[in-house]
Amino acid sequence: MNINLPDNEKAIWILKKEGDLPLKEIAQMMEVTVEGARFHLLKLAGEGLVKSENVSKGRGRPQQIWSLTARGHARFPDAHAELTVNMIQMIRETLGEEALESIIKTHEQKGEARYGHALKEEESLAEKVRKLAEIRTKEGYMAEYFEDEQGHLLVENHCPICAAAEACQAFCRSELNIFRSVLGQGVKVKRVEHIIKGARRCAYRISVE
Repeated sequence: MNINLPDNEKAIWILKKEGDLPLKEIAQMMEVTVEGARFHLLKLAGEGLVKSENVSKGRGRPQQIWSLTARGHARFPDAHAELTVNMIQMIRETLGEEALESIIKTHEQKGEARYGHALKEEESLAEKVRKLAEIRTKEGYMAEYFEDEQGHLLVENHCPICAAAEACQAFCRSELNIFRSVLGQGVKVKRVEHIIKGARRCAYRISVE
């Protein structure tokens, strides 16, 4: 997998990006032995960053599945979270909800312009979504692009503005509007997984209407 991180950080990165996994798969992705992976996971568990539980899948012995704890997820920064939430609250209290909506709309328009400029050279929908994933990754969203029989899937494994989105979900609505705008007419964008609603990641199903 060529993850350029210290061994004690690789497992955290893998679980954030891939979700809950059994020990054997984590070891393969870390490119270490099963015992080596177990050593690192137990150390991380002692620090409260990961946890495991036994999961039964049909017949046979239960399988030990590892996942991040809330503290583990917190290792991936939420950009300026406390300041942003405080600013949102102050705008609400001093200027009102209408002013906050106006600010978010302006943010949306700037996002449309920025992404639209970056995507203008891409011809196919696949190229546009792939480029969008690259941009979002640079912005801290750990984004990935997939293509399957249903069309295109944009996955964001992390949300660097999660605290702001929880304080004002209009940010999430605005984000969806930006994607729909820059991907062009006749393209359907539907959010199928949402971190704010308890999912591990945000995912967008993208197809031609």
